[in-house]
Amino acid sequence: MNVRRSRSRSRIAAPVAAGAAALGLLTLSACGSSNAADGKDGDGLSVVASFYPMQFLAEEIGGEYVSVNALTKPGVEPHDLELKPRQIAELGESDMVLYLGGLQPAVDEAVEQSSVKKKVDAASLTDLDVHSAGDGHDHGGHEDEHGHEEGHGEHAEEEAGEATDPHFWLDPVKYAEAAKGVGKALQKADPDHAADYKKNTAALVKKLEALDKDFEDGLKNTDTKTFITAHSAFGYLAERYGLDQEGVSGLDPKAEPSPARMKELQQVAKEEKVSTIFFETLASDKTAKTLAADAGLKTDVLDPLEGITDKSKGADYIEVMHANLTALEKALGAK
Repeated sequence: MNVRRSRSRSRIAAPVAAGAAALGLLTLSACGSSNAADGKDGDGLSVVASFYPMQFLAEEIGGEYVSVNALTKPGVEPHDLELKPRQIAELGESDMVLYLGGLQPAVDEAVEQSSVKKKVDAASLTDLDVHSAGDGHDHGGHEDEHGHEEGHGEHAEEEAGEATDPHFWLDPVKYAEAAKGVGKALQKADPDHAADYKKNTAALVKKLEALDKDFEDGLKNTDTKTFITAHSAFGYLAERYGLDQEGVSGLDPKAEPSPARMKELQQVAKEEKVSTIFFETLASDKTAKTLAADAGLKTDVLDPLEGITDKSKGADYIEVMHANLTALEKALGAK
């Protein structure tokens, strides 16, 4: 089993941002006359969200009292984000920044050097797990009614072949935990509308609880528990619903699998009655489709929800997650 839980809340391992970006940050740290959010007119709380899962939380909970500006625009792969000077200036002028530390090095650096008063790191709002960082598999299942088990020390994520997995939003239960944290942060930042933020948080948590039940019921009885996906983004989802994730690449969507790994996956597909190879919309589907062709399997989309585009099977997080559930039910032979 390659899944380990870490209670350390440590930062996600990520590359050092480029020197040029650092120079740009230093140059812009003292400037800025533009508004923090597009269309910001001085009313309400201005919130900068690093990428779509953070944007969705801010918009759903903030409602009419919050103006949200997303740093990662639709169609941009979040891991590859490079901030423009205007985005860095807007971040510094905002009332709050909501981000996921370690996922986007350029954002981490900008946040660290900015003067924004309220910095909310979603990695501190729920427990992040240690999953396989490269070729390998993640086995799932409920540890207890909350999905928790004991940690294995502060440095578990430093072990070879493992890294802290950032994709917690694909588990509705963990995403709900983060939603509660965001709600509290907004209440503190804007106490005049605390009651509204509290009400909106409760409404969103209720939607996520319903989504969790849909996944639980839909994936309870299936012909197989194994699914193969291009990018190992679904470790939390696999854990929550008792599935086995086999990733063509690891946590890094740009990683190229070895020929041995491709051969291993063909064998896994045969032994575990896998019918479908999943790919995603924001990353290359070439390797996944090659594997599917070699193994005589079908392909379908399993969306890691790192951004919403016109290719997404839904207009928001809830709709796309239901599309993911439908795809998994079909591929796994749900009864």
